[in-house]
Amino acid sequence: MRKPRNKTLAAWLAFVGGPLGLHRFYLHGAGDMLGWLLPIPTALGVYGIERARAYGLDDGLSWVLIPLVGFTIAACALTAIVYGLMAPEKWNARFNAGAAPDAPPGRTGWLTIGAVVVALLIGTTVLMSSIVFSFQRYFEHQVEEGRKISQ
Repeated sequence: MRKPRNKTLAAWLAFVGGPLGLHRFYLHGAGDMLGWLLPIPTALGVYGIERARAYGLDDGLSWVLIPLVGFTIAACALTAIVYGLMAPEKWNARFNAGAAPDAPPGRTGWLTIGAVVVALLIGTTVLMSSIVFSFQRYFEHQVEEGRKISQ
């Protein structure tokens, strides 16, 4: 029989280790394909940050890659929020098959709410920053191309 999956731990893993797929491995095991794929956009985004540090913010590839890490972090924060707000009955039915609907691993406590609040604050900030960064670089590029055409 499989060990019960704790909702609080899953929410924190999704927020803190989500870009590395840790929550997926915790909930679905080491064979989970999405868990193995999650580090790819994270690594590409970190590579984009390193390119921006090395070549400056005018590097086109870096402003394409950097948002990948931001969107991955934001998606994992959203996952943490979904896990944290899931009803105990639904959590236990989905991740603790055979357990009572109100079994302790599915209960929502203060640590679970803490994960939801922190994920909401950080996830929203990272998401908005990624969107702003992407659009700023895109519009700066468009203005520069427009100047080239008009000269």
